[in-house]
Amino acid sequence: MVKKISVVLISLVLVLGFSSLGFSADKGNARKGKYTFRKSCRSCHSDTGSAASISPDSKTQAQWTRQFKPGKVQKLVCKDEWAKISKKDQLDIFTYLHKYAFDSPSPAKCK
Repeated sequence: MVKKISVVLISLVLVLGFSSLGFSADKGNARKGKYTFRKSCRSCHSDTGSAASISPDSKTQAQWTRQFKPGKVQKLVCKDEWAKISKKDQLDIFTYLHKYAFDSPSPAKCK
């Protein structure tokens, strides 16, 4: 009886552990996103750049979510440069912009 309960509990822990990995798999890394944004996007998206100056607090979290919907990015002027960035780095950039958006608990304070 104790053996059956132990097996069930261990199985339950494993299932919950693997399911939580699935939920966290689609989250990016904001720290890496900040670095990648500055390295890949900031040269154009600044006050002296060729594109509109943007930073995380330029938009709300909902606006960043809409901006990064599939197909929406393809309409941007910088779509060719964006396509050169890996999917993981794109997710990291989105996570950075979304996490520090204007209406987030911790909006970006400096540009």
